[in-house]
Amino acid sequence: MRTTMLLALATLLGPAVTAASAQPKPKRSWPMFGGTPGRNMVNTVERNIPIDWCIEKGKRKNIKWVAELGSHTYGSPAVAGGKVYVATNNDKPRDPKLKGHKAVLMAFRETDGAFLWQIAHDVPFAGHLRRECPSPPTVDGGKLYYFTPSCEVVCADADKGEVHWRYSTIKELKVQPGRWHCFAPPLASPLVIGDLVFSVTGNGPDWKGKLVAKAPSFVALNKRTGKLVWQSNLPGRNIIEGQWSSGPAFADHGGRRQIIFGGGDGVIYSFAPKTGKLLWKCDCLPTRKKKNGSETDNYFAGTPVVVGDRLYVGMGVEPFLRLPWSYFLCLDITKKGDVSLKSYDAKAAVNKRSALIWAFGGPVKPRPKDAQRVFFGSTMSTAAVHDGLVYIPEHNGYMHCLDTKTGKHYWTHDFLSGILGSPLWVDGKVYVANDDSDVVIFAHGRNKKVLAKMYMDAYEIHTTPVAVSRTLYIATDSKLYAISAR
Repeated sequence: MRTTMLLALATLLGPAVTAASAQPKPKRSWPMFGGTPGRNMVNTVERNIPIDWCIEKGKRKNIKWVAELGSHTYGSPAVAGGKVYVATNNDKPRDPKLKGHKAVLMAFRETDGAFLWQIAHDVPFAGHLRRECPSPPTVDGGKLYYFTPSCEVVCADADKGEVHWRYSTIKELKVQPGRWHCFAPPLASPLVIGDLVFSVTGNGPDWKGKLVAKAPSFVALNKRTGKLVWQSNLPGRNIIEGQWSSGPAFADHGGRRQIIFGGGDGVIYSFAPKTGKLLWKCDCLPTRKKKNGSETDNYFAGTPVVVGDRLYVGMGVEPFLRLPWSYFLCLDITKKGDVSLKSYDAKAAVNKRSALIWAFGGPVKPRPKDAQRVFFGSTMSTAAVHDGLVYIPEHNGYMHCLDTKTGKHYWTHDFLSGILGSPLWVDGKVYVANDDSDVVIFAHGRNKKVLAKMYMDAYEIHTTPVAVSRTLYIATDSKLYAISAR
């Protein structure tokens, strides 16, 4: 009976409607990096997300489906409109006609993991390194927006994978990809607000230190046509290694709309979305190191998170560098003008005019034997902020739980492995994946409680888990797992 009705409906609406497409669309989604424009890694909708599973063939438990990817996957999945989108490479070609190294965006059916289509892009070289993957896509109004290794912002059809337009920041704006740009593009996830697409450009110094200071670091494009609306090169010649932050965050507090970028110069910039007018900026480096070859300053490699009138962001550097210490910051987004930090001490009188609410980090002095050397190290992660707590990992493999109002430290967990992805808060739990391909699951709370540690049998995991429709999606370097207790 149901099949007959679906076929009748398909006949009325035309050949594009099938039994599969006539099914109700999923009610929930995770359409961009961070789920929402505030970029907070928190999902308060989903329930019944499993904490145990087995991926071994013949013994699988709670595994809904598994899909093959390439050999490297840096961007977390986006889930919308019944499809799961993942950025990877072409080392395991789906199309035998597609030869060589390519950056590939793949689409899978949400219900059963069936491969639907892919879009492939050429991958240029940066020195001896190859740029391999597009950024995590943003889904908006039936379109996909993402950033390629060739510094292009791309708009494609979310259903068919057909490219509508491309905007090359290299060709149009003379952008020069930074020397570590091979890793930076997977972090540059565009943001769509209204009729505009906001993205970083990837501009930075080359292997010889040469920098095109006049080229912009941030752009706003018309989402329908791809035409440039405004640009900003505010970091200018102060860019340290490149533009690493995972795209912008959006804030609308008290009717004041803001697009907030973490600059490659260690400065947070807030712009008026429609015009690009600078609303405020906050230099988060009270002092700067002299450039002597081996040392560098912190900048922003994670994405700012906006919750209410506060912004939460960690500082760090690209993964091949190491810094003695770093800071995680809480800033006031209601400020105007230059609200730069004069100190990391929020109680100091010099900070009364700055945006700083609190800072967590710096060296441990005096340091007990065999204890951590720093309070907080370099991070590339984006925070999960919920119910008065902040969860934020370091690249060196420690995750911290802090108080949202004061920055008070509640607990630390040592993963004994590096972390490039971010934590996901969902269903009263916090999921974190590490370089050893473990997914560690914590109970939400001021007291640390590890609920489970699941090994994913991969070379590494550099992505963030995503939860949609009671299903947990985890992209390892080479596979995409859909995990569900149903």
